[in-house]
Amino acid sequence: MRSSLTLVGILWAFLSLVTAVASSTSYFLPYWLFGSQLGKPVSFSTFRRCNYPVRGKERSLIMVEECGRYASFSAIPSLAWQMCTVVTGAGCVLLLLVALAAVLSCCMEELISRMMGRCMGAAQFVGGLLISSGCALYPLGWNSPEIMQTCGNISNQFQLGTCRLGWGYYCAGGGAAAAMLICTWLSCFAVRNPKPVMLVESIMRNTNSYSVELDHCLKL
Repeated sequence: MRSSLTLVGILWAFLSLVTAVASSTSYFLPYWLFGSQLGKPVSFSTFRRCNYPVRGKERSLIMVEECGRYASFSAIPSLAWQMCTVVTGAGCVLLLLVALAAVLSCCMEELISRMMGRCMGAAQFVGGLLISSGCALYPLGWNSPEIMQTCGNISNQFQLGTCRLGWGYYCAGGGAAAAMLICTWLSCFAVRNPKPVMLVESIMRNTNSYSVELDHCLKL
């Protein structure tokens, strides 16, 4: 089946899918920040955490070694991380929607026009910008008590203390940068120009339909 995309467009669709999957996967996995607490490794994303302390039978702290999301949105450790969760999630949704449309256009003719392709590129720029904003907001939450306990009680905004950034943070930022800089540019050349013959056929079909409707009205 004929595609509505050029060779550059097929590359655009592939990169759109890669950046969307990379950003969305890193968003859901709790590997943005690594530290330790009570001798156990601890990791965070914006709304998920691996390994957390609880009170044992003798009122002593023990570490539960499992991953999960916070019980509620308000339980996320800081306002900055709450904002980061919202804007990063919105950016991932935008990138996924554009990637889905781009992949479908590889096997469906005339699914998107050249102007629509550029609009999809603009949506990718906005999605990448939202994820980048989330990455910029993330260090503002490093001064919350929960994070300080994991980072040697010396962390602060833009100061990691004994913690370190994880691959999830870099993956989200890299996917956002690729969507903003590469995918947005490729989208300008992704869709084929309509052929003159196809334009003439479209005009003739519209003209014929108008003629039929006019004849029908005159007969009435």
